Amino acid sequence: MRFVIQRVKKAEVRVDEKCVGKTGKGFLVLIGISDSDTEATADKMIRKMLGLRIFEDENQKTNLSLADVGGGLLLVSQFTLYANCRKGNRPSFIEAGSPQMAEKLCEYIISECKKSVPEVQTGIFGAEMEVSLINDGPFTILLDSEKL
Repeated sequence: MRFVIQRVKKAEVRVDEKCVGKTGKGFLVLIGISDSDTEATADKMIRKMLGLRIFEDENQKTNLSLADVGGGLLLVSQFTLYANCRKGNRPSFIEAGSPQMAEKLCEYIISECKKSVPEVQTGIFGAEMEVSLINDGPFTILLDSEKL
């Protein structure tokens, strides 16, 4: 499982020119799922993400978590995080999870995040989405379950 976590001032997801999810200060998280991922993998990733202390405190040190700053989450599924570009110039996505399994696991991630984060918004699984953001920093972190 891969999470691309971007600390944002604000972010928004649009489908067919309509806003379907947005957040102010918080995280925009792009979620990639492989066929080997499980709910246990998701739990580990969620714990790590929510525990990250990447917001600045009063001394301008990155020492505060999402909860500490009352930040929101915008979660967006993105199978292209499993693009394999080793051969040729056209990416292969065979390492990405099947749509049925990935959607189920994305829904699990969303429901688990809602248990501890008051504001959780999402894109639409499988939809053609436009994502816009103002990255704060910029500050972007890649979490890979195989490296945790």
